[in-house]
Amino acid sequence: MDTIVKLTVIAMLIFATVCTEAAEPIHIGSRRELFTDTALIERINGQLEFRLHHPTPREIVMLHDEPWEGNNTTYHCVFKDGDRYRMFYVGRNSTYQNGQLNIGPSSFCYAESDDSIHWRKPKLGLCEFQGSKANNIVMDAAAAAKHNARLGAPAVFRDENPEATPDARYKMFLNSRSPLGMFPMKSPDGIHWSPMSDKPVITDGAFDSMNLAFWDSERGEYRAYWRYFTGGTTNEKEWKPAGVRAIRTATSKDLLHWEAQSDLSYQSSLEMELYENGIHPYHRAPHLLIGLPVRYVDRAGASSLTSSDGSDRAGPERIRKWPASLRALPDFEQRQARAALSERYGSALTEGLFMSSRDGVNFHRRDEGFLRPGIERPGTWNYGHQFVAWHGVETASALEGAPNELSLYATEGVWLEKKGKTLRRYTLRLDGFVSAHASAKGGELVTKPIVFSGRKLSLNFATSAAGSIRVAIEHPNGKPIDGFSLADCSPHFGDTLDRAVVWSNQQDPGRFAGTPVRLRFVLQDADLYSFRFGD
Repeated sequence: MDTIVKLTVIAMLIFATVCTEAAEPIHIGSRRELFTDTALIERINGQLEFRLHHPTPREIVMLHDEPWEGNNTTYHCVFKDGDRYRMFYVGRNSTYQNGQLNIGPSSFCYAESDDSIHWRKPKLGLCEFQGSKANNIVMDAAAAAKHNARLGAPAVFRDENPEATPDARYKMFLNSRSPLGMFPMKSPDGIHWSPMSDKPVITDGAFDSMNLAFWDSERGEYRAYWRYFTGGTTNEKEWKPAGVRAIRTATSKDLLHWEAQSDLSYQSSLEMELYENGIHPYHRAPHLLIGLPVRYVDRAGASSLTSSDGSDRAGPERIRKWPASLRALPDFEQRQARAALSERYGSALTEGLFMSSRDGVNFHRRDEGFLRPGIERPGTWNYGHQFVAWHGVETASALEGAPNELSLYATEGVWLEKKGKTLRRYTLRLDGFVSAHASAKGGELVTKPIVFSGRKLSLNFATSAAGSIRVAIEHPNGKPIDGFSLADCSPHFGDTLDRAVVWSNQQDPGRFAGTPVRLRFVLQDADLYSFRFGD
């Protein structure tokens, strides 16, 4: 019997080895690979995990204190354009009168910066506000209405499609009035806009969030993302939500004709409601689409019961039933005022999440908060906090001699107050969303078979003074390659965005380019953020 068992085990090992060697390798070429998903990972051993990192709060970079910006400014988009940073955002004013929430006409505004920190609001002279055109309004509600549209939440992008004409270098969507949908606009400079169509080009959705699109250079197509309610219905003039807040996508070759509509799917079975999506190609690894959606969570709990008048307004009795932690959060009086309009306005909280995709539809979503509300202080821990601006941008570090970092921007402030919201900058290490992290006891990560191009392997990593990273290049069956084994790799330590791996005083694995190999990373008290083969 023992002999039969042994033979069976041997046969299984042989079968596993044959299957491993026969597995189709993943061609990564010279692209940078991050650890935002497990697509390249075969297995991990020891005390190693994939750790989500959190942006560091920095300075307030913008006060929305102009009268046309209102007190509920939101929907920011930021991108680097040549030697300047550009920002577009929606200004609107929310007031509370006679038990009703009134949202005034929106203004679509523009700002720019040389360093991503100090922003100026140029006087564009395009739209009149209270008798003057000395403002930074790109488009107001009246201008949008001329195109049978409303501003909604436009997201401007610079079109990198090589076939884009000079008069359409910048593009965005407005919200059409009838029928409901996404209405494409073009501009030669991001300031002066004209319609690309006389009707909406996408009509199946809620469109009550930031509707965005971009040119996907890796796949040679446009991709759009917009808000959708699972189970929702729409007609010519209104959208009736049902189910939960979700995200829908589609592709196009010309921004006018869209196909392959699909709701996003996630590897997680945890159901949650998502507002914004913030999806864009990550500039250092454009084959990866990065998303920074906003998670919506109502913390009222069991107190969320319909009032005697049939509304969802929360009076003092309902508010007394709130969890103690909810009542202890900042700006309680303001929270009560918002709850008197609708309980969720006072009890719901928002924060930024992180997700990534390799095909634009199936996303690896981290369910823990990425941009958390943070330490409690006035203007935080509310509905509307931490709406992350579309796009992170590469910026100079505040530390002299340090490499560039990633800057993200998110909203703070309490709407319904007279003063406007603010925009705070956050920073993150380049590629620093998720790391393969090992404790001081050490851990190991082995990739699936890959095919690379280039002559050297470089790492973005950080260790403690006593920590280290070693790398082996192996055959697909796990057999070490002479000269590139773990024994040939001295411990690498430090904190750098780009360090070439050295094996026995050599760093040229180029002779294995084009052939399937595996990488074996052994870490001790270290974080590995990304790796890349190149010349």
